[in-house]
Amino acid sequence: MELTYNQFEILTIIEREKSKLSQRNLADLSGLSLGTVNKTISELLNENLIDNNNIITEDGLEKLEPYRVKRAIFLAAGFGSRMVPITLNTPKPLVLVKGKRIIETLLDAVVRAEIPEIIIVTGYLGEQFEVLQKKYPNIKIIENKLYNEANNISSAFLIRDKLQNSYVLESDLVLYNPNLIRKYEYESNFLGKYVKVTDDWCFETKNGIITKQKVGGYDCFQMYGISYYDAKDGKQLDTDIKAVYDAPGGKEKYWDQIPLDVCKQNYKISVRECKENDIIEIDTFNELKKIDPIYDV
Repeated sequence: MELTYNQFEILTIIEREKSKLSQRNLADLSGLSLGTVNKTISELLNENLIDNNNIITEDGLEKLEPYRVKRAIFLAAGFGSRMVPITLNTPKPLVLVKGKRIIETLLDAVVRAEIPEIIIVTGYLGEQFEVLQKKYPNIKIIENKLYNEANNISSAFLIRDKLQNSYVLESDLVLYNPNLIRKYEYESNFLGKYVKVTDDWCFETKNGIITKQKVGGYDCFQMYGISYYDAKDGKQLDTDIKAVYDAPGGKEKYWDQIPLDVCKQNYKISVRECKENDIIEIDTFNELKKIDPIYDV
């Protein structure tokens, strides 16, 4: 019997925290109501997935295993033109923000979540990413030689056969909440923050499922470039990425347009909500200066 969504959420928090948690603690961490948590705890106890101290059992760990994230794939090939002049000599993901490389805020969370495989697709000044292998020795670097001739779909094309049970992360995000990167994921999802209005990339949803991707909107979710694909959707992406890439105009697409727009009929992608201070996307040099005053000289 598969876990319900609520069972999954509570069980993964218990596994992650590895300490005794009260029902109120679990409600705060999960965003579920206290009543829902109490009901879910009873279900988990009845199935011997946790013990009387709210600690996960061996049966619980076995139940979570099908939801285990296998790899994290970083798309890091772009030039970062809006971050000039800092990106003239440094790839955007390697830019320091308050003393730490942007991509390392994500990599540290991936390591913390015990995700076994890490792939970085590089392009512009790609040789500089080798410095990361000293701290993260299990990184595999894949070079995208076409990064300057196509959009980021060219990076996705190179790793399209590795998307099952995988995160795909844009590498220019400063992550403040490492719990957004998890050892287990229940279903395919895309990270988003609810906003009343935005002029950025966003998506509309219905019953938690993404129905439309667009630029600018009201009462929608602003997109953040962290998504996850389960085994079924990852396999489908392998086929769809190649088809779109080989089609006329396909190389001009952003890779995430495939599951969210061009081939959206093949997917059921849920929104995974994040909060205001969980993550920051730095798009321009002026934004960088506001975040880190060392550049404001």
